[in-house]
Amino acid sequence: MAATAQQADSERTLVFEVSTLYGLATLSAALDAGRFGSREGTRRILLTSHNASVPETATRLPETAGWRTLAARFDTVVDWNETIAPLHPSAWAPSERELPLLQRLLSDRWGVRGRLTLVVESVHAAPAASLASIFAEADIEVYADGLMSYGPTREKLRQATASRVQRLLHLDLVPGLVPLLLSEYQVPAEPVPDTAFRAVLDEISQVAAGAENAADVLDATARRATAVLLGQYLAALNLLTAREEEQQHIRMLNGVAAAGHRTVLFKPHPTAPASYSRSLAEAAAAADVELVVLDAPMLAETVFDRVRPELVVGCFSTAMFTASTYYGIPVARVGTDQLLERLTPYQNSNRVPVTLVDWLVPELSGEGPGAQGQLVRERTDGTTSALVRAVGYCMQAKLYPSLRADTARWLSAELGPRTARYFKKRRLTALELPGGMAPPGVVGQLRRVPGSSYALRMLRRAKRGLTARRAATGR
Repeated sequence: MAATAQQADSERTLVFEVSTLYGLATLSAALDAGRFGSREGTRRILLTSHNASVPETATRLPETAGWRTLAARFDTVVDWNETIAPLHPSAWAPSERELPLLQRLLSDRWGVRGRLTLVVESVHAAPAASLASIFAEADIEVYADGLMSYGPTREKLRQATASRVQRLLHLDLVPGLVPLLLSEYQVPAEPVPDTAFRAVLDEISQVAAGAENAADVLDATARRATAVLLGQYLAALNLLTAREEEQQHIRMLNGVAAAGHRTVLFKPHPTAPASYSRSLAEAAAAADVELVVLDAPMLAETVFDRVRPELVVGCFSTAMFTASTYYGIPVARVGTDQLLERLTPYQNSNRVPVTLVDWLVPELSGEGPGAQGQLVRERTDGTTSALVRAVGYCMQAKLYPSLRADTARWLSAELGPRTARYFKKRRLTALELPGGMAPPGVVGQLRRVPGSSYALRMLRRAKRGLTARRAATGR
């Protein structure tokens, strides 16, 4: 009996929740690098979820190139969508009374034994939040596979959840930049080794090259492409209209054509409408450019490896940074200025990724060095870190009160034509920070007098009038 209890104590189960192949590659690299310890005595469960609005129409992970080789690192694979069907994984949350029953049911069905650790993508959102509630005593580890890890936590976590988060695993996409995510809970950030991640990407690429349809997916024409355009389907996120996103793609193509690229590969988002490719094909014909549209379910990184382009162009895709950091391919951006204006509310979680791309990546143009792009480099003077922390504080001031003093000092010294685009005057005014529509302290005084909301509206109206008069007189 004692031996059996000791064996149970030594056993553990890891549940890895994933929704993208890129995230699975991140976890695979962490496993290969020993970040989860020895496999002996450990049961690894891969829990997949499909979070598209209509999951039945989206490409499933097992259908993507490279899935088999990565899934082999786990003992079993569970489909979360099937587990809770017909409910949607992004919308369903269990009630309090259901939690004990679900814990027993899922533990038995999945073969959970010993200590349990949940390794999840986004701890504050479903399905990770649902798993954290069901398995209320499990340790939690978070992995972030994109640029959002550098931004603030989206919302305050329940103490019962926050106290269980052990660490944040992330890719070192901006070398030296420490993620802000979960730092308010003193969660340590641990980078996944670059060598391990690149090895996993190479493994996926080799598997894709050996697939039966590889010749059709990446044919000789595609491999001649010298520029790759990345689509993101921003209309699905309500960041742009479909027409505006079409125009963004055309700007990308015209920019690389002006820079001398004659064969261009476009990788649309898997859920993008076919009209995007049609409009881009028309623009390519007008610019005398050979266009290859690659809509196969494979990572952009596989394209980088097989095609070896001279330039990668996108809006704020994480793949731009993997192209630069892991493949040494120059990158250029299009459309970040428009998105910085459009993102609402100010605390939109895409703000830090857009800010990083706008700050570190050159804009694509037909002339000058920006036309050919450049590698993403860390700014050694620390301005990138200071900018990200200032933007993060303005996004979630209540979660990061310790950043207020540094943010105020940075704004006083650095706010100008180049950096003002990352902040909104109304936001700075509300937070009583330098750069707002009134000196710090005035807003607080106005709030304490009767009719303060009226006074603030009058202040904003006066500020707009002054700006208009200055524009009219040129002063």
